Amino acid sequence: MIPRVAVVGGGLAGITAALRCADAGCAVTLLESRPRLGGLASSFRRGALDVDTGQHVFLRCCTAYRSLLDRLDVTDLVTVQPRLDVPVLAPSLPPARLRRSGLPAPLHLAGALLRYRPLPVADRLRLVPAALALRAVSPDDPATDRRSFADWLDEHGQGPRAVEVLWDLIGTATLNAPAASASLALAAMVFRLGLLTDAAAGDIGWSRVPLGRLHDAAARQALAAAGVDVRTASRVRTVAPIAGGWRVALTHRGRAGDVRADRVVCAVPPVAAARLLPPERVDLRWSALGSSPIVDVHVVYDRQVLDTPLAAGVDTPVRWLFDRTAASGLARCGPPGAQYLAVSISAADDLIGLPTARIRELLLPALGALLPAARRATVLDVFVTREPHATFRPAPGTAALRPPASTDAPDLFLAGAWTDTGWPATMEGAVRSGETAAVLASAGSAPRGAAA
Repeated sequence: MIPRVAVVGGGLAGITAALRCADAGCAVTLLESRPRLGGLASSFRRGALDVDTGQHVFLRCCTAYRSLLDRLDVTDLVTVQPRLDVPVLAPSLPPARLRRSGLPAPLHLAGALLRYRPLPVADRLRLVPAALALRAVSPDDPATDRRSFADWLDEHGQGPRAVEVLWDLIGTATLNAPAASASLALAAMVFRLGLLTDAAAGDIGWSRVPLGRLHDAAARQALAAAGVDVRTASRVRTVAPIAGGWRVALTHRGRAGDVRADRVVCAVPPVAAARLLPPERVDLRWSALGSSPIVDVHVVYDRQVLDTPLAAGVDTPVRWLFDRTAASGLARCGPPGAQYLAVSISAADDLIGLPTARIRELLLPALGALLPAARRATVLDVFVTREPHATFRPAPGTAALRPPASTDAPDLFLAGAWTDTGWPATMEGAVRSGETAAVLASAGSAPRGAAA
């Protein structure tokens, strides 16, 4: 008999799990509450513009995500830097660059760190020994996870200035938390894998088209070709055990219904998973994970003000900014020469509750201070997108709260970047979680702790 698998959630974890299960010969139904696939890595229309739900990038070392792009046949729609190269802008300093050389790791970044203008020379000299020491930190040690990254940096001679303009510049964007609030284990994993082990690992990649073309349109085509029954606008209410399997109760366009399955992959955020799943069958310790917000500020200027695809900022509220002119369609439908910038602010606890007018008051002068051309440009549009629960909060002790893919219930599995992938909440982590859940769901599994 062909196993029936229900995948709840159509983000990257759910898409991956559904494809892998279908490849293994399962009959798969994918249920997504929104009208589109892709979760927090998708896009929507705003007038004539295509707007991404978040400014997502990936690294060359993100092998699982890049394999998913291959499977979706969209590799030609993304780009990866030949070498890591990030302009770093500050209001009162000439631009600096975090750019790798052709030397092997970790020497590939030594020159860039020694020339890094935002830091005094004495602080630059202390960066290299700290980076080498970080290579020796074991992310798998529970004691490492219980420490904060800030404590470790202080212990290794990294003062507040170094933390602010270098470690947090990179770490906050990848972890969605500053060093003071981040697990040392997750920080060590990010820096070791992305920057300190393989010279090419940290080269940055991004989509040249709206994310919806990758994670919605292309994903639907691949899922359909694999025989997956995709049902969007289907809000799951409960996932409950029944004789011989599971009943997934849902509402689709106002009508109640259900899907019967032998196995279920729950690939929704932790709060939603806790609400859907039977508490007597599932350990809900992940409910203590918490969440961290991201705010994106979108600004359309009447002229070009940034001459690079991306840049980072220090001594400014502008942390990372991206040129989305071509991807958004502005180049086709907007005024000639106009430019669309997206400013991404991670760990945005201080901004998430502010009104758009106040965020505009903060960010537009900050952009003008970083980009001289912006001071002479006319702002054609400003809008803000917010995700209050963008990721789990990667605090010290997080590893003990992140669940594995298997649960105490037979044939019920978890997926999502918040599960125990070893990665922070990234697209790579989401895809890896979907792969792991699919391996278990395709074969069927005894409950956690049962005899094999």
